[in-house]
Amino acid sequence: MDLNKTNSGNRVHIGFFGKVNAGKSSLINAFANRDISIVSEVKGTTTDPVYKSMEIKSLGPALLMDTPGLVDETLLGDKRTKRTSEVLDKTDIAVIVVSNSDVEVERELLKKLKDTPRIIAINKIDEKSREEIDSIKEKFRGENIVEVSAKNRIGMNELLNSLLKFAPKVDDKLFDGMVKEKDLVFLVIPQDIAAPKNRLILPQVQSIRELLDKDAVVMMVKLEEFEDALLLVNKEPDLIVADSSVFLEVYNKKPKGVKLTSFSVLFAKLKGDISEYVRGVEALKNLKDGSKILIAECCTHAPAEEDIGRVKIPKMIKSKINKNVKIDVSSGSVFPDNFSDYDLIIQCGGCMLNKKNIMTRINKASDKNIPITNYGIAIAYFKGILDKIEY
Repeated sequence: MDLNKTNSGNRVHIGFFGKVNAGKSSLINAFANRDISIVSEVKGTTTDPVYKSMEIKSLGPALLMDTPGLVDETLLGDKRTKRTSEVLDKTDIAVIVVSNSDVEVERELLKKLKDTPRIIAINKIDEKSREEIDSIKEKFRGENIVEVSAKNRIGMNELLNSLLKFAPKVDDKLFDGMVKEKDLVFLVIPQDIAAPKNRLILPQVQSIRELLDKDAVVMMVKLEEFEDALLLVNKEPDLIVADSSVFLEVYNKKPKGVKLTSFSVLFAKLKGDISEYVRGVEALKNLKDGSKILIAECCTHAPAEEDIGRVKIPKMIKSKINKNVKIDVSSGSVFPDNFSDYDLIIQCGGCMLNKKNIMTRINKASDKNIPITNYGIAIAYFKGILDKIEY
């Protein structure tokens, strides 16, 4: 991970959608003033979503997402349409590119984006009459509309100004309401076989940076040096943040009354619905022989020998709850197609995904009445300390 770059999960995700050859790729290239996506007259040129990071004035770090066409009659059309649907799940702001008067498909898309800020970009205005442009605008009455020509870079400022209207009003932080200036915060970071060589993982890096920005005093230790470190300071920590895998060990060693949480729980609160996770963990009590659990990792990584999602949590479930439950593991930003077959979903903190993506996953589970929880909450439950941690 490049520590000088903003993680994609902390960027505003801007999705560009439209029919095949509506000019989505051309518009992204014109807006970014660089060649990001391949442009061609051949239908279906954009075969998979294309992602490009950039900084956009007061909008801040953003991720532009180019998608395959909404109506794709090529051999791979169904798969491309599915990929486009997956992009919808993580879109913070949608730009719907319209290039002709037949807008039935685009209007259907609006129904899927009912809770998502969106902009209608009428493209190729240099090839249209005023009457045709006005006719299209009439079909999107009440929407945010800009007139553009990607080919001649017309309307780029108008598109930018429209995007800036949707700048996040509040920049949520991991430690909001938990840490103040000069507080002493201990970060307990295991360096076992699962730890990446020569680096820290994103939750740890993001925590350190935010604590420094808050002018807190940060102390990082391994579990083995935790008690020694406590003796070196002349005050008790105001907060201890531990890796979820050592929750109980840290709890047993920490001074009585000192607040404790985990990196996974912090990210669950930042990007998800912590109340839903706490409710969801109660479903562990109802598991029986044959119950199915989905361990849903939000990113892809090479599993370690003692991987927390693939090894440690399944061991806890089988030893503490029921050894005859069925446990599957998925990875990536979307649930498997058969996610509704499961009795419980346990997902990671989601540090690599944006909040929209995490909340979409939670809402999909809720719509199917499937309990969902999080690694950190589940481990605290297994260790018997869920009512003793901060979240």
